[in-house]
Amino acid sequence: MVSEIRLYTETANLEKAQQYQAVLSLRGVEVFVEVVEKLAARFFRLNPEMALCVDENGLWLCANGMKMQPDWQAEIPRLKRASLKSEMIARACNLAEKPNLLDATAGLGHDSLLMAHLGANVTLVERHPILFTLLEDAHQQAEKDPFLAKVVARIELVFADSAEYLQQQIALDHRFDVIYLDPMFPDRDQNQQAKKKQAQVKKQMQLLHLLLPEDGDMDLGDYLLDFAVKIADRVIVKRPRLAVFLAEQTPNHQWQGDACRFDAYFTKA
Repeated sequence: MVSEIRLYTETANLEKAQQYQAVLSLRGVEVFVEVVEKLAARFFRLNPEMALCVDENGLWLCANGMKMQPDWQAEIPRLKRASLKSEMIARACNLAEKPNLLDATAGLGHDSLLMAHLGANVTLVERHPILFTLLEDAHQQAEKDPFLAKVVARIELVFADSAEYLQQQIALDHRFDVIYLDPMFPDRDQNQQAKKKQAQVKKQMQLLHLLLPEDGDMDLGDYLLDFAVKIADRVIVKRPRLAVFLAEQTPNHQWQGDACRFDAYFTKA
C-alpha cells in the first residue's frame, strides 16, 4: 500500500491541493505538495514517477507521461445508450428489480455507475486510500452534473477492506440482493489461449495497476466469493470470456459476451 506520494499543482489550485493533502493524511498517506509552473504534457513526460496532480478538473493519478481519474462524466454517452434489455450486466444482476447491490471490487466505479443508472442502489467498497479519494472526488463532481446527480444519489462509497466489510455484514446478518465481483488481475489465472488474445491494457488500467501492484494490494478475490455467497441472493462475477472460474467454483449460470462473461452463483431458490 502506498504510504507517501508527491502531489503536483499550479498556484491557482494550491488551496484545493492542500485539501486533498489533508484528506489523504487522515487516510494514512503522507502527501508532499509541490507547486509547478504548468501541468502540461511535457511536465508529465519529464516526471514519470507515480504521483498525484490537482487541476481545475480535480484530482488525478499520473505516471509515465499519462494521467487518469475515474471520469464519470465521460461515461454519460454510454449511460444514455444503456437499457435493461441491451446491457448483459443488467440481466446478470437482475437490475430490473432495482436491487440492493454491493460492488466489492470498486476499480474506477464505471460498472457501479451503470448499475446505479439502471436502477440499482449500490454500495461501492474500496480499501486503497488514494483510489478511494479519486472515487470520492468523482462522486462529488458528478453530484454537480444535472444528468449524473440522480444516478450518484444511488451510490454510497465505503472506505473499507472488502473482506473485512463482508465479514462484518455476515456478523450483522445483513443481506444484499446482489454482490458484484470484478477482480483486478484475472490475467493471472486465464488459460493460455485467453492470454494470447488479451488486448493491451487501457491507459486508465495501466495506471491503476501501478497504484495497485499485483503482488500486494490486489488479488484474485477468491476469498471474497466465499464470503459473498453467505449474504447475497446472487453473486455475479465478471470474468474475461476464457478465464477459469473464480475460486475454481462452477457457477449456476453464465451470460456470455464477446470479450467477457458474467458467472452467477445463486443462493436463494
